[in-house]
Amino acid sequence: MTLEQLRIFLMVAELEHVTRAAERLHLTQSAVSGAIQTLENTHQLRLFDRVGRGIRLTDEGRVMQRKAQEIMAVVKDTEATLGDLSGLKLGELRIHASQTVSSHWLPRFVMRFAARHPGIALTVEVGNTVQCLEAVRKGLCDLAYVEGAVEGDLGPDEASRIAQQPVAQDLLVLVCAPGHPWAAEPPKDLRRAFATQGWVTRERGSGTRSSFETELRRSGVDPDRLSVVMEFSTNEAVCSGIENSDCIGVVSGLVAGPLIEAGRLRALPYTIGARPFLQLRRLDRHFSRAARAFAMLIDEAGALAEGS
Repeated sequence: MTLEQLRIFLMVAELEHVTRAAERLHLTQSAVSGAIQTLENTHQLRLFDRVGRGIRLTDEGRVMQRKAQEIMAVVKDTEATLGDLSGLKLGELRIHASQTVSSHWLPRFVMRFAARHPGIALTVEVGNTVQCLEAVRKGLCDLAYVEGAVEGDLGPDEASRIAQQPVAQDLLVLVCAPGHPWAAEPPKDLRRAFATQGWVTRERGSGTRSSFETELRRSGVDPDRLSVVMEFSTNEAVCSGIENSDCIGVVSGLVAGPLIEAGRLRALPYTIGARPFLQLRRLDRHFSRAARAFAMLIDEAGALAEGS
């Protein structure tokens, strides 16, 4: 068994498709299929079941996936340690970020870091908050940036192992289309009228949805009473859905701001508290010089903002 075989296996397991895995890894389909077949033949195990045009992990494959992720995390830690020995001239930095953070807040820091440290290979994987937290758990990233609190998703022994550092704030905004009746004359008690409207929301697991549902519960409204017409996995789709319907929804102020200024959405007078953007990392994993440098870059930006 080689590290390359494990790398191929993990990509196939993630995508559940040999051809797409080969494209992602820049390998031929036969090379990917051969690596999987070698693993299965060597250990006399079936790692995948063929289902239609795709594949699914078997029970043995799921066990293999967990172990392979642990092995690759150790390899990444070792590589990071060796990279530290050469300063910041070479190395790798893996970041996972939630949708809102990755699209509207993180890119400026990524580009500054890339300009300062061109020898560091920096990658950003995008998912929702729950997916990013899972990547931190499994050691699949050096740092993660998410919106909203994650305490409710942490196990009893995880709070002491996963560092959570606020790095920015974001306001959630209740919006509707300009042609919606509420745009001209919103109800005096919006909260009591929520149940009368259709809603377009992010999917469960997203920081935006979790933060809004927490705010509703705090104000005595059961989120399950809302009539959710459609869920989308991106902010852009949510905004488009609201803009082209009689539904309402809650989105990040960073996302909604330009659309409100352009007259494509209308902000409604409902106050929702600010939510933090958090930096997450495993305290029991090696904190590489590249990761420390990126975290310091964001700290510097925060300090400048506070002093301005």
